[in-house]
Amino acid sequence: MNILVDAMGGDNAPEMIVLGCVEAVKAKTGFDISLYGDSKQIQRILEDNEGISERIKIVHCEEVISSDDTPTQAIKMKKDSSMVRSLVDHKENQGHAVISAGNSGALLAGSLLITGRIDGVIRPALGAIIPSGDKFCLLIDAGLNSTLRPESYVQFAHFGSEYMKVMTDCKNPSVGLLNIGTEENKGKAETKEAYELLQKSSINFYGNVEGHAIAQGTVDVIVSDGFTGNVCLKVLEGTANYIFTNIKSIFNAGLINKIAALILKKDFLAFKKTIDPDTMGGAPILGVNGLIIKSHGNSNSKTIKNVVLKTVYLLENQIVDKIKRVVAPAI
Repeated sequence: MNILVDAMGGDNAPEMIVLGCVEAVKAKTGFDISLYGDSKQIQRILEDNEGISERIKIVHCEEVISSDDTPTQAIKMKKDSSMVRSLVDHKENQGHAVISAGNSGALLAGSLLITGRIDGVIRPALGAIIPSGDKFCLLIDAGLNSTLRPESYVQFAHFGSEYMKVMTDCKNPSVGLLNIGTEENKGKAETKEAYELLQKSSINFYGNVEGHAIAQGTVDVIVSDGFTGNVCLKVLEGTANYIFTNIKSIFNAGLINKIAALILKKDFLAFKKTIDPDTMGGAPILGVNGLIIKSHGNSNSKTIKNVVLKTVYLLENQIVDKIKRVVAPAI
């Protein structure tokens, strides 16, 4: 098993990307990593951190796709970039998956232009796992498609159900359609039609859910267009950061508060772990003809390590083949 990693993508590249890959290799056997990018920089980081390993290969690339690049233009013009080279090699069966913390739009464009969609897929989607009640749920689409056809909501529900079967013990995930009300006549024309299609599908459809249901554990999969989904995701991340920042300030305000913090530290750390994007990070682009994982732009080494290990787990459980099987009957 070979994981192809865009070492030059992201705010902290290449150092945090390389170090995260080193940590992943040390944590688990059974896979190799190919690092795509500036070979001199990557080699220096490996040598400085005793990260030299037979399981890590360097593929030199002359170009980098930055966050400021226009996605489709960058994919077409920067053929020797770390992102494009890794996607091309994945397409040519030189590796089993691609990981990048780089330009999201470029990664989607490259996924479509280079690897292509699974036959029958209308649009791919980004799936983000988030804490929900006493479990986790999948928010899909989390940022790729600002508008959708009604049929895409149904496909996203299938993608999400198969993904959650792999990632959790849930054998028949419940699916909710994100809307401004729970009544079936709520929402815009596309979501009203999507509601009807989901009701008629083989999906375990719960019905419409409102925004507060995302964190309440109401369903296992929440289906949305990418614009709404991404706004929800960023609001959740910002709210979590706001709460923990203020709790930290409260616990540091005086001796009694600091003693209370020491007493509660273990419980708070356990809770923080459940919402830590460095632990739960790595969102797959579901619906493309391969396994391509987007890590957030400011990923650190801990994030990358966990994303690599998550990618290995998804490969071991054949997530792409499972999505192909649920899409096939509709072709």
